[in-house]
Amino acid sequence: MKISISISIFILLSLISFSSADLQEKFIQCLDNQKLPNASSIVYSPENPSFKTVLTSYIRNLRFDRPTTPKPEFIITPHLETHVESIIVCLKTLGNIQLKIRSGGHDYEGISYVSHVPFVLLDMFNLRSITVDGDSKTAWVQAGATLGELYYKIGTEYGLGFPAGVCPTVGVGGHISGGGYGNMMRKYGLSIDNVIDARIVDVNGKILNRETMGEDLFWAIRGGGGASFGVVTAFKLNLVEVPAVVTNFQLDRTVEENASELVYKWQNTIESIDNNLFIRLLIKRAQSNESENYTVKVTFFAQYLGDSNSLLTLMNTQFPELGVKKTDCQELSWIQSLLNWHDLDIKSPKLLLSRELPTQIYLKRKSDYVKTPISIHGLNSIWKNMTEGDIMLVFNPYGGKMHEINETATAFPHRAGNLFKIQYAVNWEDAELNMDKMYLDQSRRLYKFMKPFVSKKPRSSYLNYRDLDIGVNSFGKNSYKEGKKYGKKYFGVNFDRLVKIKTAVDPTNFFRNEQSIPVLNLVQET
Repeated sequence: MKISISISIFILLSLISFSSADLQEKFIQCLDNQKLPNASSIVYSPENPSFKTVLTSYIRNLRFDRPTTPKPEFIITPHLETHVESIIVCLKTLGNIQLKIRSGGHDYEGISYVSHVPFVLLDMFNLRSITVDGDSKTAWVQAGATLGELYYKIGTEYGLGFPAGVCPTVGVGGHISGGGYGNMMRKYGLSIDNVIDARIVDVNGKILNRETMGEDLFWAIRGGGGASFGVVTAFKLNLVEVPAVVTNFQLDRTVEENASELVYKWQNTIESIDNNLFIRLLIKRAQSNESENYTVKVTFFAQYLGDSNSLLTLMNTQFPELGVKKTDCQELSWIQSLLNWHDLDIKSPKLLLSRELPTQIYLKRKSDYVKTPISIHGLNSIWKNMTEGDIMLVFNPYGGKMHEINETATAFPHRAGNLFKIQYAVNWEDAELNMDKMYLDQSRRLYKFMKPFVSKKPRSSYLNYRDLDIGVNSFGKNSYKEGKKYGKKYFGVNFDRLVKIKTAVDPTNFFRNEQSIPVLNLVQET
């Protein structure tokens, strides 16, 4: 049975009838009653001179930083984990208002800080402590810390590493709860495969750890997206050993330089190649040297956990066609390799601590998984299609540890059987709205063209590459039918277990967004 339109409109109008000031006053009064000191200091209303700065500081996609973009009723910036307990209790007194939770703001669709219904923003950027135990090689990391801050701490002070993403400004909370993909995943798996405990504030405002939340919820927040289940405040991580010398190389090859043959060889090599080696492909349109037409350039970007001599021996044995030479290799520390990968000065590790992006852009991302090698003919047809637009493809290899972990071990299901993951990346700088449509259409056309080459039933997607094109539960609805459209793509066989856990821990669907896990007892469509 469907909730009637009239009831939905009544709920919306009842929220609108309260001004931001009224909601904020009621909220702060509740915090005061909860004995939270200086409650008003962590709340920013639209009238506060700092409101705009706080809101925009972690908007990483300019598509969602326009005057017409919906803004929160107010922003909450807790300084302590205990603040979050009181915040959840008091937000529930405001009625049906939506809560958005932001750790780093890198979610590609702005889900953590934009809504089309009245909402408040819980921004975690002040909760960023990192506590390392060098003896056990573990660390507690709060959700508002960035990957760069984590890497700097464990790399420069302890000589340790952690398998997570390459972008240093990404927030720990969203990245890890969505899976956490990086250059060491063939050796050590995903970030979630190295999480041994967590802390979460549940719908009742209680702080839980692994023991008190139970194994079901602990399973769900490792790959299922924490924001569907509560407010994840911290993760306990198993840190990993990294060698003293790490080798990177970067080689460009165009179609005229046999790029298609090399990509075909790469597909047939990556599963069985040494787990210490990660070779990512960056594929984009480029001006041809042989004509005025466009061609396609493939960049082979590699990180090897070892020295260049060992790498060259490996490449000459398993991938000699690429022709890697000693002069192509850079021997670096692990920290330097991260800086190099992100095109930062390798002599300045403190750059990892910066929370500023070098440039602000408009962007769109989509994703796919490939299970069988794409033929050379198929690759050439993809390149031809790419020359008609300005989209970059990123091929991220599987194999190694990823194939050793069962698809149900965590909520992240994309394990054995996948050769590589594709990211579709399009960026632009023009603020005109018609540019949005042009680039979004380009992205969607290429995605549609790729259908024969990628996974099927379902056509899988990666949660951390959020894509609202694949389905939404709009305006805070709780439709299992709609949730299944994107849920099966993100979570595969794990979706229904996530729904059951969600129903158990948040039966009123308080923690919800456009692509959250639906609740069974509120199902309107089956």
